[in-house]
Amino acid sequence: MLSETQQTAATLSRRTFLKGLTGTAAGIGLSQIFNPKLISAMTKGLETHPVLWIQGQGCTGCSVSLLNSVEPTIKKILLEIISLQYHPTIMASEGETALENMYRVAKEYKGKFSLAVEGAIPMAADGKYCISGEMNHKEITMLQMTKELGEMAGSVLAIGSCAAYGGIPAAKGNLTEATGVQGVFKKFGIKTPVVNIPGCPSHPDWIVGSIAHLLTKGIPEVDENGRPLLFFGENIHENCPYLEYFDKDIFSATFTQKKGCRMELGCKGPDVNADCFRRRWNNGLNWCVENAVCIGCVEPGFPDAFSPFYEKA
Repeated sequence: MLSETQQTAATLSRRTFLKGLTGTAAGIGLSQIFNPKLISAMTKGLETHPVLWIQGQGCTGCSVSLLNSVEPTIKKILLEIISLQYHPTIMASEGETALENMYRVAKEYKGKFSLAVEGAIPMAADGKYCISGEMNHKEITMLQMTKELGEMAGSVLAIGSCAAYGGIPAAKGNLTEATGVQGVFKKFGIKTPVVNIPGCPSHPDWIVGSIAHLLTKGIPEVDENGRPLLFFGENIHENCPYLEYFDKDIFSATFTQKKGCRMELGCKGPDVNADCFRRRWNNGLNWCVENAVCIGCVEPGFPDAFSPFYEKA
């Protein structure tokens, strides 16, 4: 039973959460003003909608990106916004105890929980290139875990380009036959809906915003590549601050030349859809095109389809 002080703190934290989703709120049709009905819906969602986060072939960069969330803070996200029941990197429990609890939650909330997948899934050698744990003296591969939990989940979030499309593990020389979640589901006939949240890494707002949408409004509308349109519905080039220079045929010869389009330096913006230009990174400090060029990390086929990065497309 929560004390009156604890109840007030929980309400305030959710208010802060909603205020923090300024860019997301408009996109998913949520009022940026405190909405009691929305808070009630989220509270109910927390009780009935756990999130299980599993990791395959990857650098854990998307988890690090989520940990860098500033508003709301990662503490609020984990303790008050989402009911995260399993995450290999940040949970205190480990080993067989953690795995048993994960499968218990999956069975108890079958069809109701969301599975978050980070990293690619290797298909070669029956998935033995990525062992995710051991239970009952048997190894559990990432492939097995993705299949079993994916079939029980109500929805799946493929977080990061590796989980969405294979990413770097699936690049040329892919001996492990790494693929994204939908590649696994297609092979084994799994029908659970998948929302791709690509990026190398994925922006924390894209992750939190997509989970918030699931809790309050259901699965978001996606594009032909399975990405939420509210984050991936606009073209980088058409919204670039250097677009005026492109229109005037003024191109940068070096990265230090600020007045000029970066197309000649290898920018892939015309082929990329994401709201990086508006959302920006590192607490709104900057984004890729200000520092270097867009390398197309949110698109299928990354990295091979956009390599070499620093040559004109």
